[in-house]
Amino acid sequence: MNIAFYGIPNCDTVKKARAWLDAQGIAYTFHDYKKEGASPAKVASWIADAGTDMVLNKRGTTYRALSDAEKAQADDAAGTTKLLVANPSMIKRPVVEYAGGLLLGFKQAEWEAALK
Repeated sequence: MNIAFYGIPNCDTVKKARAWLDAQGIAYTFHDYKKEGASPAKVASWIADAGTDMVLNKRGTTYRALSDAEKAQADDAAGTTKLLVANPSMIKRPVVEYAGGLLLGFKQAEWEAALK
């Protein structure tokens, strides 16, 4: 199984998800989108697959610090894509692409069902 894992290494949820994958013996390729950036095409595909509300993390400090005008950019998929590419820490963590689909966030039961 080829898994692409996107996140930020110091995020607690990412750490839990990586530990779970390691414990299951599931290999993955890690992409640190804080250091390596997030490609507009990749972010747009996640939004197309899962929806803006699932990809944009509105609970984080980066989103809450935005002005109302900046938040208004997230009114459509194209605007949200631009906002997330410019501020990758607002992308829900982790994002996992696997042969059967896309996982956003870490919910162990969901991951077990999808990846085992």
